[in-house]
Amino acid sequence: METYQYNKSKELFQRAAKVIPGGVYGHQGPANGCFIPKEAFPFFSDHAEGAYFWDVDGNRFIDYMCAYGPNILGYNDPDVDHAAMEQAKRGNCTVAPSSVMIDFAEELVNTVAMADWAFFAKNGGDVTSLAIMTARAATNRKKTILVRGNYHGVAPWTQGLGCGGVLAEELSNNLYVDWNDYDQVESLVKKYPGEIACFMSTPYWHGNFVENQLPEREYWQKIRKLCTENGIVLAIDDVRCGFRLDMEGSDHYFGFKADLMCFCKALANGWNVSALCGAEKLRNAVNDVFFTGSYWMSAIPFAAGIATLRKMKKLGGPVMLMEYGKRLTTELVKLAASRGFELIVSGAPSMWYMRIADDPSLMLHQRWIAECVKRGVYFTNHHNHFVNYSMREKEFNFTLEVADEALKAVKA
Repeated sequence: METYQYNKSKELFQRAAKVIPGGVYGHQGPANGCFIPKEAFPFFSDHAEGAYFWDVDGNRFIDYMCAYGPNILGYNDPDVDHAAMEQAKRGNCTVAPSSVMIDFAEELVNTVAMADWAFFAKNGGDVTSLAIMTARAATNRKKTILVRGNYHGVAPWTQGLGCGGVLAEELSNNLYVDWNDYDQVESLVKKYPGEIACFMSTPYWHGNFVENQLPEREYWQKIRKLCTENGIVLAIDDVRCGFRLDMEGSDHYFGFKADLMCFCKALANGWNVSALCGAEKLRNAVNDVFFTGSYWMSAIPFAAGIATLRKMKKLGGPVMLMEYGKRLTTELVKLAASRGFELIVSGAPSMWYMRIADDPSLMLHQRWIAECVKRGVYFTNHHNHFVNYSMREKEFNFTLEVADEALKAVKA
């Protein structure tokens, strides 16, 4: 099996570096992302369809990053894109919002179990920030309990002291606990009575560089009870997990009810929209927060979001995603064992995390990922992966073929 070359991609990156900081910035770029080694990965895509994207050198990849999550149905899904283009004919960014915004809000409220209302923005970080502001407005309190290692976006309050441009006072009201440690949460609530506005967490711990962890038995039920008894708003960052575990929300999947839920990635199959859903008791509080943006009421993503939610329901929700992910990871573990490696898989099967555990330096794992990418299966290092509805037996079989070739290359 021949490995890919990226000559045009490298040429384009040299051009980009002259006019764009870092060439490609953020987690999708070689400087801040997990492209190790960088020469194994393409930097620019040309087009995409279904489960695949093609880079500028003409190489085809099955995309198990799914554009880092937004691609839930498959690239260029015809039903979603048709709805978007029909809305484009009527209007997109207009002085008064399109009534399709109401349709989208109704669709979300009728889909997400805890939702009585929906507020729209663009990025996941927009709505996690809005969730914190809403909790403060509702409680007149300052402090927020966060779980170490959770990712909630790139606003200063989400980052750490020492990160560029982040001030100590922007983090001064953050309190941190370890995942699955209820006693630490309870201890902070006792230490700061009447001062905590919000507890925010992802529904399960999907950190980078380490195994992902599901909630322990009764963890969320105990957190819910503690928050209710102490007037603390319980906010769930469902930006990454949302609609990959349960169409009714990941809180519903784990058997509790959040006060606020943040959605983004799978919400509109790549069309740029996010949403904060909330309980009735917080309607006035979110209305008191001034929070808006130039393109937050663009109508095209609303139409795409409606089509995405309806199609996912028609396809039976995340069942297919879970089944595909479970089958694939089971076979990957078997393949690794047959080649003398221990592959550890963790997290939900629809967005699993994996690592080869035979080398604490992670070099073996990084080499295996690189060999997979160079043969047309786009995994990445130290981040969870995603499944989308367009993946079938053809993709399943090719993935295993490439994974085995890559394991043999690493073994050699």
